[in-house]
Amino acid sequence: MEGEVNNFAMVWIIVLASLCYCHTIAKFIPKGTTRFLTILPISILFTILPLNLTTMHLGATSSFLIAWLANFKILLFAFDKGPLASNPPIPLSLFIPLACLPIKIHYHSNKEIFEKNPSHQIGKNNYILVNYGLKILVLGFLIKLYDYKELLHTNFILLVYSIHMYLGLELLLAMFANLARILMQVELEPQFNEPYLATSLQDFWGKRWNLMVSNILKPTVFEPTRSISTGLVGRKLAVFPGLLATFFVSGLMHELVFYNYGRQRTRWEVLWFFLIHGLSLCIEMGLKKAENGKFRLPPMVSGPLTVMYVVTSFWLFFPPFLRGNADVKTCTEFLAFVEFVWNGRLVSPNDMSCPYL
Repeated sequence: MEGEVNNFAMVWIIVLASLCYCHTIAKFIPKGTTRFLTILPISILFTILPLNLTTMHLGATSSFLIAWLANFKILLFAFDKGPLASNPPIPLSLFIPLACLPIKIHYHSNKEIFEKNPSHQIGKNNYILVNYGLKILVLGFLIKLYDYKELLHTNFILLVYSIHMYLGLELLLAMFANLARILMQVELEPQFNEPYLATSLQDFWGKRWNLMVSNILKPTVFEPTRSISTGLVGRKLAVFPGLLATFFVSGLMHELVFYNYGRQRTRWEVLWFFLIHGLSLCIEMGLKKAENGKFRLPPMVSGPLTVMYVVTSFWLFFPPFLRGNADVKTCTEFLAFVEFVWNGRLVSPNDMSCPYL
């Protein structure tokens, strides 16, 4: 565990130094191919850096933040696009957290009205506290269910894994967002928008699920692919190659994150999950276009159908998790962290045993 912590510190020192380099060269090198070539070595470095980390929490999280989000953001920055690009240039104190963390600054369209009505913000904050409080309670209840894992049906356990995955990811991203909000003193856009209320796949993937990833995939993959495809198939059909390319790249990046925590030969289940959803979304949008929006199921019907489809197909996620013993790793790493905080000594997760599994 001590070696992992040292590697974690070294990885992020290199990341911070690399981002300082990217921020500095932008002052001397104009946007375009030349800046891209000067940033490309950093992009390659960001892809391989998380391979130095092997624990689930530090390795998988760093892979998501560095190899995926930060990497895509600096590549956009090379062409003066994305959240890191601004005129005038944003200061280094904002550049680094915007690059490292899954956040996006929220700009009010009518700041004066917002300032004159602070009660609106107070009510919003109270809702957020209650919302996250309930989700923490639900997550705790799900973890307690693992005590009775052997007594529960396999399909029910998979359902628990699905909910656990969603809640864990949302709470983790919320933690990063709150940290950034305190450091940067800015309001941030939400990272999730209650995905269980989605009424269609388009609503789920475009407006509710992991919005930070959607915001970074749109300019890096969807828009360039749609632009290229427009000359080949026309503007109306170009959206479909753009969607398929976006889901394909998302699947590849998820495979990289999964590999970084499990270090097992990939079998491409996660990539297939995203390709299936990309194709399903194309079919859904094609049917809507064919009907000109005239035929729509009531939200009370389309909502549960959407959630059921997503949850059942989420089971393609679980083979790589289960092969890597994600539940055991999560528990043992957590116990090692508690041991460190409580007794002030680092213990290898391999030397810990989880009493719940």
